[in-house]
Amino acid sequence: MLRVVFNQKGGVGKSTIVCNLAGVSASQGLRTLVVDLDPQGNSSQYLLGAQAQDAKPNIATFFESALNYSFKEPKFESFIHATEFENLDIVPSHADLDALTSKLESRHKIYKLRDALKELGGYDAVYIDTPPAMNFFTRSALIAAARCLIPFDCDDFSRRALYSVLDNVKEIKHDHNRGLTVEGIVINQFQSRAALPQQLVNELIEEGHPVLDSYLSQSVKIRESHQHATPMIYLEPRHKLAQEFVALHDELNA
Repeated sequence: MLRVVFNQKGGVGKSTIVCNLAGVSASQGLRTLVVDLDPQGNSSQYLLGAQAQDAKPNIATFFESALNYSFKEPKFESFIHATEFENLDIVPSHADLDALTSKLESRHKIYKLRDALKELGGYDAVYIDTPPAMNFFTRSALIAAARCLIPFDCDDFSRRALYSVLDNVKEIKHDHNRGLTVEGIVINQFQSRAALPQQLVNELIEEGHPVLDSYLSQSVKIRESHQHATPMIYLEPRHKLAQEFVALHDELNA
């Protein structure tokens, strides 16, 4: 399954969700790939640690190769790096992505990622991390993916952003990718003892939005997970948050 995790609002936990779902997937014996399209490279740092900064080839060199026309383009497999976790690989990001945007748009390379992933074999699950913007790379991911998972922080800013995200996904589906579905809205950094988060969730459900049953709690443990460049399922598998990621993964793949 090819899944994109997307929200135009920054700081909602896209990279954390991508890497932890991918970690759960890999820990269950599924060959899993993360594709990091965010120039900030948070997923790359999460899974590769200090090695992420100089990791080459990367997703920027993939798109550079698309600009340098050749009858024999490199296979997407050549951009993949193994992580230290069994069954879990990544195509790392790079800050050079930003500088490529205008050239890629003017040369109409929006389908290159879709085509490359279609030809890719050997993976049971692919997770795409996206920038917090509706730009060329996010559109490329939505065109390539079968499912879109939307992280949601329980505040009014996230709620306003959500409506824009849903509209953008609907437009991509109509114009470019009829197979794209919003598989759900995942409630992230949920505070069960606070009244406002539950109120916002209830209102989303009443409006008919596909809110998933599995919530992700707010936890300081996730910072430790980031610092160690180790997803929760490997760092502390019995922790409440690790088990919530397992529950989310299983709900999405039921």
